Amino acid sequence: MDPRYDVVTVGRAGVDIYPLQAGVGLEDVTAFGKFLGGTAANVAVAAARHGLRTALVSRTGADPFGRFVHAALRDLGVDDRYVTAVADLPTPVTFCEIFPPDDFPLYFYRRPAAPDMQLTPAELPAELVRGAGVFWTIGSALSEEPSRSAMHSAYAARGRAALTVLDLDYRPMFWSDRAAATAQLERALEHVTVAVGNLDECFTAVGERDPHRAAAALLERGLDLAVVKQGPRGVLAATRDEMVEVPPVPVQVVNGLGAGDAFGGALCAGLLAGRPLAETIRFANAAGAIVASRLECSTAMPTSAEVETALADAAAGGAVGAAGVRARG
Repeated sequence: MDPRYDVVTVGRAGVDIYPLQAGVGLEDVTAFGKFLGGTAANVAVAAARHGLRTALVSRTGADPFGRFVHAALRDLGVDDRYVTAVADLPTPVTFCEIFPPDDFPLYFYRRPAAPDMQLTPAELPAELVRGAGVFWTIGSALSEEPSRSAMHSAYAARGRAALTVLDLDYRPMFWSDRAAATAQLERALEHVTVAVGNLDECFTAVGERDPHRAAAALLERGLDLAVVKQGPRGVLAATRDEMVEVPPVPVQVVNGLGAGDAFGGALCAGLLAGRPLAETIRFANAAGAIVASRLECSTAMPTSAEVETALADAAAGGAVGAAGVRARG
């Protein structure tokens, strides 16, 4: 019997190669940092930082970067036993450019195929899926086979249990077109109880860009909770009985790419603790702001104490400060 985890995440894991200089195109960057990356890995780390027992289900290459992923997961408190190797595929690498406050282009190196898309039902044992307090899935895992079929096998094994999450995670480069993503997200929404996405992701899933209509459309699919992230306009969250709108936390943005994953890990913590919805969303929103003020994603994930401090600072009229990245003209 697999041990019970508070949070099990499934999907992308790899290596982020991020420039240590802001405002510089990749062709001119001279210094980079190497970090654990991939949204499923990042959410797992974020949840672990809040004291949750967390496991990641993913695949890497049988290469040095794959070994780095395993070591980083263990160092950051995530059980890596369900991360397996694919012998003939390289571990994915992702580069970004940093142009604060709102331009962070991503460049994914996932060819000829990504190991994390080679998940099969064998990598997702039913007892692991059913036993998770939160089962966190991502939309991009539905973009290719065999991962797509593995995800639906996992949904069937879990049933529509509470705290089965779909992070809508729409990234155009993973799909043939938006319509293909819409079809797969609509199908997945039939099996989950919580959906999380930004406005474009909500539009892809349910055809609505207005946050209130998007939340209503998600709830109409039978969900318990819809979370619509609006960037600088804050977050809207809704159940059948309650709607919460949380304003943004003031932040000096360094790199906004990991904010949504930090939000996800903190959301898991709040939901598992049974906190009121408004408190949970404020907490998650502040966690995302903290990571937006830092360069990297996984190793930037805050502890609960850091999030509480950020909330107190925001209440006092302060802003989350930036972590150092060198800018060069």
